[in-house]
Amino acid sequence: MSIGRVHHLIVRSFVDRGVAPSLAELSRELGSDAAPVLDELAAAHGVVLHPGTHEVWIAHPFSASPTAVWVDRGDRGWWAPCLWCALGIVTLAAPRATIHTRFGGEAEPCVLEIADAIAPAISVHFAYPARDAWHNVVHWCASVLPFRDAAAVPIWCARHAIPRGDIVPGDRVLALARAWYGRHLDEDWRKWTTTEAQQIFASVGLTGAHWALPSSPERF
Repeated sequence: MSIGRVHHLIVRSFVDRGVAPSLAELSRELGSDAAPVLDELAAAHGVVLHPGTHEVWIAHPFSASPTAVWVDRGDRGWWAPCLWCALGIVTLAAPRATIHTRFGGEAEPCVLEIADAIAPAISVHFAYPARDAWHNVVHWCASVLPFRDAAAVPIWCARHAIPRGDIVPGDRVLALARAWYGRHLDEDWRKWTTTEAQQIFASVGLTGAHWALPSSPERF
């Protein structure tokens, strides 16, 4: 069984049921122990497993754990690891949705109504370079946060001792989410190569050192 097929089953479960499939459910679907293919999928950065288990923790753009980002479609909702992922959920499952989060991850609620492909009028701060995402993907995602405007970012960074990274308009993040996550439900899904990932960044205007990936045959 290909990792693309298993990835499809996981993402489809999130879309349809709002939860990740269990190891037992995946094994029944496959007719064999799903643990080895989950290990392979995790090694390829296709999912993040709960430590020491074969249960899905994160399958971007979905999180099985509660997060500070909630995508509400009305009849169903999902936790997202970050705002980029939330817009990925919009792309895959909820073209009309309300995203609930907080400006700068602090006290002020940030409520974004997404409908008819209209991008949120906000700034999004990506604190850490894209090349570092998989060094600690949970922290990297948690640091992708909305701000009312770019001027608030340097003050926030100084307050929290977090690097000032790249500040991206909401419409560009929505374009990134569409390009990045648009085929995540495909049964023949595979990870982007670093070259493909770099091309996606460039296609939506994300260039410069912050978005530069190492030249390598590995997948991003």
